[in-house]
Amino acid sequence: MASSSGNDDDLTIPRAAINKMIKETLPNVRVANDARELVVNCCTEFIHLISSEANEICNKSDKKTISPEHVINALESLGFASYITEVKDVLQECKTVALKRRKASSRLENLGIPEEELLRQQQELFAKVQADKDLCNPPLLPGGKRKKETCKFVLSFCPCICKSFCRD
Repeated sequence: MASSSGNDDDLTIPRAAINKMIKETLPNVRVANDARELVVNCCTEFIHLISSEANEICNKSDKKTISPEHVINALESLGFASYITEVKDVLQECKTVALKRRKASSRLENLGIPEEELLRQQQELFAKVQADKDLCNPPLLPGGKRKKETCKFVLSFCPCICKSFCRD
């Protein structure tokens, strides 16, 4: 069992999580604080036991990362085979939720606009910026001046550029 030294306090399940599970599982039962503490310690010890066994199985198969299959094999080798069906169901549920999250996080899919349409819109925006840039930089007349009408028109869109280019 885990010792109660300061370093092992970081290696326990949060008490709030355990309290929530107890309330959800046994809504009409009062559980003493020392019983809750015992449940936390048992859960922590169980996790250490399973993860250590899964790590040994992982090492024997020359892998560096513990996979769900290693955990399932650890459960079986430690005599917890009756939990395997439920563990596999939970694993599948977790994979489904993770896949939905990944899909939901994709901005393109959230927009509901096909990628081709987004590219077309992007090209239109680039063309508009180029046209605005061309407007703000009209060609020079002979002698290095610009038409006053052009400067007045440009001044209404981008005064900072017009001042640098227009000379009276």
